[in-house]
Amino acid sequence: MAKLTLSVDDRVVHRAKRYAKQRGVSVSKMVETYLDAVSEPAQESEAPPVLKSLRGVLKRGSVEDYRKHLLAKYR
Repeated sequence: MAKLTLSVDDRVVHRAKRYAKQRGVSVSKMVETYLDAVSEPAQESEAPPVLKSLRGVLKRGSVEDYRKHLLAKYR
């Protein structure tokens, strides 16, 4: 396992340690989990349930249709 040195604001470190302790996990494990999540492209099966439920809802929609909708909505 590799070591990584980070520069983090003291207040953030304090809050992160408190958060980790409450959840019974180390700050290192939290950082590792975060870095793993953001460095790997999400697979469809790994998407949150809310996103899975929305896939395919706009089968006939297009980016241009959405753009027109936003322009009308926020005019």
